[in-house]
Amino acid sequence: MTTPKKSVAIPKFRSEAEEAKWWDGRPEAATKIMKNALKSGRAPLKTVTIRIPAPDIQAAKELAQEKGLPYQIYMKMLLHEALKREGPV
Repeated sequence: MTTPKKSVAIPKFRSEAEEAKWWDGRPEAATKIMKNALKSGRAPLKTVTIRIPAPDIQAAKELAQEKGLPYQIYMKMLLHEALKREGPV
């Protein structure tokens, strides 16, 4: 018997700091949301290849492991956060 899939309820946040704290405490939620979006075809993705220095990848792997995430997802989250912080170009 399969268990029903529960959706992740994302609350409204009063500040970016509050949102960051919420996500940092729930790395599994970010992973679940991305996996569900990928499975359903709702994730608008485009493949990009970039060269990243090996020490940066190693650092990302170590940080991602601390958060219980695959390092590729962690790197995508970092990129997304940086783009959000910088705002529209």
